Amino acid sequence: MKMSNESIMTEFLLLGFSDNRELQILYFVAFLVIYLEALIGNLLIFILIVFNHHLHTPMYFYLMNLSIADIGSFSVTIPKVMENSLMDNRLISYSGCAAQVFLLVFFVGLDFYILTVMGYDRYVAICDPLHYDTVMNKGVCIQMAAGAWIIGFLNAALHTGSIFAITFCSNVVDQFFCEIPQLIKLSCSDLYLIEVGAVIFSVCLFSGFFVFIIVSYVQIFRAVLRIPSVKGRQKAFSTCLPHLIVISLFTCTGIFAYVKPPSSSPSDLDLVVSMVYSVVPPVMNPIIYSMRNKEIKAALWKLISECFSSNNKLSLLHL
Repeated sequence: MKMSNESIMTEFLLLGFSDNRELQILYFVAFLVIYLEALIGNLLIFILIVFNHHLHTPMYFYLMNLSIADIGSFSVTIPKVMENSLMDNRLISYSGCAAQVFLLVFFVGLDFYILTVMGYDRYVAICDPLHYDTVMNKGVCIQMAAGAWIIGFLNAALHTGSIFAITFCSNVVDQFFCEIPQLIKLSCSDLYLIEVGAVIFSVCLFSGFFVFIIVSYVQIFRAVLRIPSVKGRQKAFSTCLPHLIVISLFTCTGIFAYVKPPSSSPSDLDLVVSMVYSVVPPVMNPIIYSMRNKEIKAALWKLISECFSSNNKLSLLHL
């Protein structure tokens, strides 16, 4: 669908997963299950950390921020996909597309910055444990978290402003959400070079953070290998490896999606890569950070026990 003038651009046409009605309903159910799992998992982690004083430590403070970022990132894309599948409608308004770009860049960026800070927290905890309480004090933790939110906001504003300064010649987006590389493909003016510059800047920034994380983990692994106890080494590795896996998956797929020249037609690879960096980390983070975490499990069982205890007391009062 060609557009003769930017002023008449009022909506975009997103990529649908299928034209078959039965498959559309199946995709709706699948995404609903994924959304509820991610939402409940991240909300549960947030609630457990807020109401359990034993979890009021820097690591869990950042994990709480990560849960907020995860809830935001998948809530930007998945509900719209579910709506389009259920209503058999692929349209998104111009303002809705702009909001989706801003919020997705903001929350995905925030997610990555928080993961970077968590890597630094693990570095200090393992490589300099005697000074951990001094280095990672409450003021520093709040400042680092606030810095992540500010950087995420500024990065999102930069991309949203530059991408929607472009004149679009088409409104057909070859993606299931408003993704920047796919929107750049629709440009028919040289202004798209501004956004290309912004993308290059963000990729360099993300790459710098990724290198910082890798260097930190090299130091962490060196310190862990010097631990005489096998059990101690296993415990240290168990707290680091899940974080490193999430970071690697998130970074590699995200950079690939934004650096790879966009194809002339939608491909399964583009769809899979975008799904991995935008949906998989928020879904997997609650599983990775809770299933192997004894403190989170203990807090969950305590919460469940308190709920059952309260219900039993209420039942006795009614008798």
